[in-house]
Amino acid sequence: MALRLWARSAANALKLSGTGGARAAAAPAFSISRFVSTVHDGLKYTQSHEWVKTGDGVATVGITDHAQDHLGEVVFVELPEPGTTVSAGASFGNVESVKATSDVNSPISGEVVEVNSKLSETPGLINTSPYEDGWMIKVKPSSPGEADALLDAAKYTKHCEEEDAH
Repeated sequence: MALRLWARSAANALKLSGTGGARAAAAPAFSISRFVSTVHDGLKYTQSHEWVKTGDGVATVGITDHAQDHLGEVVFVELPEPGTTVSAGASFGNVESVKATSDVNSPISGEVVEVNSKLSETPGLINTSPYEDGWMIKVKPSSPGEADALLDAAKYTKHCEEEDAH
């Protein structure tokens, strides 16, 4: 809430305003989430804020910048062991922050082939580098095309904007 008030004040100070008649009066022409969260092209996203990057028969999974921003400082991560089977939409672990503990759902089905062991000692990597150093698991997909049904960067950005508007 404080961030939204600050952004509104900054927009007013910079004389930023929407264009487009009646809609401009109802909503600003920018999105707070675009200034705060990063969304990468080339990844696929879930509505529950996980991302997946596929390639070379392995899919890398983590939580989005938007998710880590809402969670706050991550202090603990619980991940499955390699060899565990994960299912699309089902929880495979959780992330504990100073605000809450949240389940992390797998965007795809398959077998966990690698776990980011750095997160056990440095869970804050999820905050500082959610798409690179803060990845969580690598999965050998059981249905390689499954990720195609997920949101692309543009659709995920729109989803976040709509979610934050409520």
